[in-house]
Amino acid sequence: MSFNSHITAVVAHPVVTDLTVCVFSPTVPPSTCALDPHKWHRIEKELHLYTAQRSAWLYVALANEEELGAEDLVVTDIRVGEPPPNSSSDHLWESRPGGIWVLRSRFSGKVGQVVTEVDVLFGVDAVDPRPQWTLTPSPLQLHTQPKVPVARLSVLRGRAKPRPDAREALRVNKDGKFKILQISDTHMVTGVGVCKDAIDAHGNLLPESEADPLTVNFIGEVLDVEKPDLVVFTGDQLHHDIPDSQSALFKVVAPIIERSIPFAAVFGNHDSEGTHALPRTAQMSILQNLPFSLCESGPEQVDGIGNFYLQVLAPAPSRLPLSTLYFLDSHGQIPSLIHNPDYEPIKQSQIDWFENASQTQRSARQKDNNDNRFHLSLAFLHIPLPEFGDRHLNIRSGNRREPTECPSLNSHFYDALVKGGISALGCGHDHVNDFCALLPQKTQQDGKKPSQPGPWLCYGGGSGFGGYCSYGRKRIHRRTRVWQLDTNTGSLETWMRVKYAMGRVDELLLVERGTVIDSPVEEDEGRRCVVS
Repeated sequence: MSFNSHITAVVAHPVVTDLTVCVFSPTVPPSTCALDPHKWHRIEKELHLYTAQRSAWLYVALANEEELGAEDLVVTDIRVGEPPPNSSSDHLWESRPGGIWVLRSRFSGKVGQVVTEVDVLFGVDAVDPRPQWTLTPSPLQLHTQPKVPVARLSVLRGRAKPRPDAREALRVNKDGKFKILQISDTHMVTGVGVCKDAIDAHGNLLPESEADPLTVNFIGEVLDVEKPDLVVFTGDQLHHDIPDSQSALFKVVAPIIERSIPFAAVFGNHDSEGTHALPRTAQMSILQNLPFSLCESGPEQVDGIGNFYLQVLAPAPSRLPLSTLYFLDSHGQIPSLIHNPDYEPIKQSQIDWFENASQTQRSARQKDNNDNRFHLSLAFLHIPLPEFGDRHLNIRSGNRREPTECPSLNSHFYDALVKGGISALGCGHDHVNDFCALLPQKTQQDGKKPSQPGPWLCYGGGSGFGGYCSYGRKRIHRRTRVWQLDTNTGSLETWMRVKYAMGRVDELLLVERGTVIDSPVEEDEGRRCVVS
């Protein structure tokens, strides 16, 4: 819940005592609302989503739990729509603007029986994955335009329980395997959105349809088939210029939370674009507070939001890390006279952070005498490095269907990945590219070639029906990438899960006994498509 910036009152343990909706015309600013600012707090979400000349805001009255007495009234229930039946208690339902009904009772001292927070989400397809929060089925009655996503209340009763640490769940299975599902470019919006380029199972063009429900269903299908140990979102979870970021974020993570799967995320160039989009810091705060989230803001002195790493441990009770996963913020689009579009490169502070972190992990493994154990490291970001567009790239699986969009300035993060022993780098951004490829080995200054090729450069493909999934006149199916580590054999394999495909697509062994495999593929100029 967001409060007005001018309100200085601090409520240590808030309880909701009332709520209302205030409507303002262009000539009456919200600051003139005749409500005590020390008691009433505005939810910073315009209920018309900035589509009307007038504006409407939800205000919530809060009181400190420690200061409430037995005669004070607190809200015990909230409904929206038709008048609810009268309560069996002495207190009746009270009407509020917007079709809101509140039930208030004297405070019993039991905070678990009262409303402590109220939020606003938008869309008929809105969900609230936060534990103990309940989303009202009926929208507020605001007389908004038909195409504007409806505003709905979400209510928390009692105190939210502390979020359990999901890191303990990040362990390889007893067979030594660990599976990661990479989901990229979901492009969720506020409301259901529009899909303009879908095709059916046979490749026939489909008419325009609601996008986000299709994306949620596709994610659910892949989750149920693959049952991953970790989900990684590689950017553009949100479409650009959407009016409520939180509603869209909740929709994309809800299928993962419902299945109790840990997840991590990096941001893309579109996630925080737009006048009303939440900044990366606010979005990261939302993600960090969700169940099963492993997202982190990262060090403040490092450029970007979301530079962090996770370690996959051996089966319990061991604390031995068997894999390290790095996540980096690849920033966004920038004005450029060199290339359009152009993007910010990975910054030097990020490269320094990665080099220090990877060296620290390597030194720790050497100190613990774990050199005889295979340790596989992967990295994830959104915007591909310039090396993805290298004309000498050897594509081993999948296809390049559109030119690589990447920074025109190469800050040589790829070289740091080589030095850090990264086996593979997964990215998103270019929706219809889904290849895995290797750069030819370069001769070092001493005349020798590196000890092993790599890292693998792999696209995740576009999974969202609200983002494009066509190039030129050719449409392709939405897709996701799966990574499977086997820490017993030191192997890493990958494949795609494609809408309508019955099995794995483009299955490829990337690493064997801890070493990147560089085995040429003869067919179709180094590209192959395997369906099993």
